[in-house]
Amino acid sequence: MSVKVAVDIGGTFVDAVAYDTATGAIRVHKVSTTPAAPAEGVLQGVAALQADLSEVESFAHGTTLGLNAILQRNGARVGVITTEGFSDVLEIARAGIPADRMYDFVYQRPRPLVPRRHRLGVPERLDASGAVVVPLDEAAVLEAGRTLVEQHGLRSIAVCFLHSYANPAHEQRAAQVLREAFPGVAVSVSSDLTREYREYERTSTVVLDAYIRPVLNDYLDQLEKGLAGLGLTEHLHIMRSGGGAMTAALAKQAPLHTVLSGPAGGVVGATFLARELGLDNVLSFDVGGTSVDACVIVDGSPTEVHEAEIDGLPLLIPIYDIRTIGAGGGSIAWMDAGLLKVGPRSAGAVPGPVAYGKGGTEPTVTDAAFALGWLDPGAFLGGAMTVSADAARAAIAQKVAGPLGLDETAAAASILEILVARTVGAMREITIERGLDPREFTLMAFGGAGPLIAPMLAREMDLGTTLVPAVPAAFSAFGMLMSDLEYEFAATTMVPLSDSSLADLAPTFAELQARAVEALDAQHVPDENRRLVRTVDVRYLGQEHSLPVELREGDTAADVLARFGELHQARHGHAMDVAGQIFSVRLKAVGEEPKPGLVTLPGKPGSPEAAGSRRAFDMAARDWADFPVYERAGFGAGQVVQGPAIVEEGTSTTVFFSDQTLRVDAHGHLLITSNGAGE
Repeated sequence: MSVKVAVDIGGTFVDAVAYDTATGAIRVHKVSTTPAAPAEGVLQGVAALQADLSEVESFAHGTTLGLNAILQRNGARVGVITTEGFSDVLEIARAGIPADRMYDFVYQRPRPLVPRRHRLGVPERLDASGAVVVPLDEAAVLEAGRTLVEQHGLRSIAVCFLHSYANPAHEQRAAQVLREAFPGVAVSVSSDLTREYREYERTSTVVLDAYIRPVLNDYLDQLEKGLAGLGLTEHLHIMRSGGGAMTAALAKQAPLHTVLSGPAGGVVGATFLARELGLDNVLSFDVGGTSVDACVIVDGSPTEVHEAEIDGLPLLIPIYDIRTIGAGGGSIAWMDAGLLKVGPRSAGAVPGPVAYGKGGTEPTVTDAAFALGWLDPGAFLGGAMTVSADAARAAIAQKVAGPLGLDETAAAASILEILVARTVGAMREITIERGLDPREFTLMAFGGAGPLIAPMLAREMDLGTTLVPAVPAAFSAFGMLMSDLEYEFAATTMVPLSDSSLADLAPTFAELQARAVEALDAQHVPDENRRLVRTVDVRYLGQEHSLPVELREGDTAADVLARFGELHQARHGHAMDVAGQIFSVRLKAVGEEPKPGLVTLPGKPGSPEAAGSRRAFDMAARDWADFPVYERAGFGAGQVVQGPAIVEEGTSTTVFFSDQTLRVDAHGHLLITSNGAGE
């Protein structure tokens, strides 16, 4: 078997990819997302690939179903069982105000996902070392479960006890009691997700897991059943938010780890490609129908965090540091007190942009691209979808041009420029605000609208090179095919950084390794493909936040502190000559998967021949011009195209302008640079 299949669900389309590892051939099919029954869209996309699933080597999947449930507040009704006296942790939360709302004097924190009547305390208490102070009252746990399930009708319970990071025994026993008494109820346990202190963040994490668990588990059950009906015999693997993949069975046990699995696939793909091409610094730029997802890849590795936030709700899981803004191809252009805004509302798959003719009445970014001539209504999605550029122009004229007193062209161009301006802000957060110069990075553009928007963004930020990979519209799904199997385990252990304390960590790492081996066993990873990475989170004594430092064989405390100082200098601009403290320890279990090399494209002399031309708006000249139109499939390695020009490939369109030049590299990737760059 040499065929791998991956499917990525976006807000507008489902991308299904079949990749032949022997020949390098890629088949892609896109179908509309089916929000009411998401598994149906996936199965339609897979069936359209015409791949015999009984002969598939692996099947990877990324979904934002859990993320959307959180953002739209349509997850399960959750109850919380916690230590007596700590039922209001979610309500108390943290006093800090988010940086982006610092001057918002009417800011209010998001309401807790669990109302007060569904948060119950039971007698139990551990101290900070994990020693039992008050034994667990199992009868009280059972009674709390009856109250939540029988009186309030809940079907999902989160269990989070004080200091369970040091000793999970009480949580695990409470979960066992609940599962035996209420077998139809989903139970999430904080110590299964994170073994770190900070009771508010840990409680929020387990509540989010319980909130999406029934939704995601039902979906995965339906998907596994449907895929089995199509002949799949291999395990279904789900992308993790922090990269890597896990079996669907493990995803059901910890669904929160999948919350950003769709965007994570794009980061994995960008990292793989960056390493293959020898690119040290890359900005991944994924533009879909509803959002822009950006991540920094430095020295061949994507930035990762272990504490993140979704819509104001904190979570403690390993996750790629992805900046997401509601600004994609389906983002709606609207007027707010005389000002033009774009996003975050999206037309999504239903009703979609006005041009799609599915009932949409509000102009979107996609409609603006049609109005500017960048997209061909007669060849959209390879001609598989009927669209109307006239309808798009009419909507822009009525809803945007008229209120602003602009002509149709200026209004459409303004929609794109506002989208780019919003994107620049997100890119600055992950580069300039962290001491990184974006001009030293290659912009890797993918997603259905990434190649359409990226050349504009590159002009705005003065970026040297924009790279459009092969099959950009399904690149996130391609990235899932390049992913290893991964799982991460952590434990809090606040001790001074010293040689003796490093030696004392051996039992903790041994416990984490036992859990890691169990996870790899469950995923049937051969011994020769296993890799374990040990990490310690270090901070200066007296600091609140830490940075992860890999713990290598034979490391001394001085070695660890020196590497921490280098990281601190790079991240915060300074290092200090003070003692260090170990905040927590982590162990990542990796099941390495074979990865094929890049296919080399035959070279072609001279310039490629255009398939035609059309009038389109040139952002550089600020005027309409004749844009030669090229079919990407006809490109050969080494060929050069001077802008303005349009490159079409069925599921995606690349548009670049009169001050930019396109070159085709040895593997068929498109490299767009500003004229004169590098001279």
